[in-house]
Amino acid sequence: MNIYQQIEAEIKAASNIVITSHKSPDGDSIGSSLGLLRFIEKLGKTATVCHPDPAPGFLYWLDTSAFILMKEQPEEVATAFATADLVFCLDYNATNRIGPDMQALLEAVTCKTVMIDHHLNPETFPTLAVSETAASSTSELIVELIEQSGNGALLDQEIGTPLYLGIMTDTGSFRFPSTKPRTHEVLAKLLAAGVEHHLVHEVLSDNNTASRLRLQGYAMCEKLEVLEDYMVSVISLSKEELAKYNYQKGDTDSLANQALSIQGMKAAIVFSERNGIMKISFRSKGEENPVNIMAAEHFDGGGHANASGGMSDLTVTETLDKIKGLVPEYFSAVRD
Repeated sequence: MNIYQQIEAEIKAASNIVITSHKSPDGDSIGSSLGLLRFIEKLGKTATVCHPDPAPGFLYWLDTSAFILMKEQPEEVATAFATADLVFCLDYNATNRIGPDMQALLEAVTCKTVMIDHHLNPETFPTLAVSETAASSTSELIVELIEQSGNGALLDQEIGTPLYLGIMTDTGSFRFPSTKPRTHEVLAKLLAAGVEHHLVHEVLSDNNTASRLRLQGYAMCEKLEVLEDYMVSVISLSKEELAKYNYQKGDTDSLANQALSIQGMKAAIVFSERNGIMKISFRSKGEENPVNIMAAEHFDGGGHANASGGMSDLTVTETLDKIKGLVPEYFSAVRD
């Protein structure tokens, strides 16, 4: 019995299944959670999806009505954990990634836990773990669960669409180095199952608001700094600047990739002030320019070598100065 068959057996034996994922949800955390939920339902079981906070606006087209949120429904989430006999931990490798309130609930459960994740350096908390750092996304691993447990015939449009979304967003529309031959094989299975990939791209690409475009235009025009000696770009946005452009969750998500698209750029670092904390996104190109080490060592973060996150409790100016001071330590100069 392989690991995926073991997970299927646990699903079939459980009566109260909970699916969790990390704070600040993205396409992969939402997509893998929804895809797994639909698969569990195809197996004739039910599950509750408990996330720390809401999905960003660009994902509202998905049917997440089955999700309950720690931020908005703490009593319902607590009840779900208290009665759970199987808990899934998707797209995170450490319990603190789900926030302190949900972390306490997770660490208190006595039932079996299953981690399915693709991030580096996983903690050893789960009962069963699929930790495949070579995988493009957790959504890709949910497809593997369905296939390798012998349930490939259940894969359909309803299951496959959120999983396609998760793979697409976590690979930067299939352009990141994490996109491997196996990724395309998985994508082919999703298309064969009825996923209308062009519609997923359309709803993600054609959903800008005027205020989002204005904020992004302001960021690129007025706040983009290029450290040309190292070919690293930095964008900083204060809470006042976000408020001026009616910031909504997700409005700054594409800025790091836009800055990274500048010819010759090695890395892009974007941070914005939210609730007194600087939320930082790190993106880079190539194995020789990892950003996860800098994020982990100085900004209480981490993630993939070329895509990581972090935070700072310094001011905007102090955080910007700190980043600029660290760049020479983590990136080689391109000129004398």
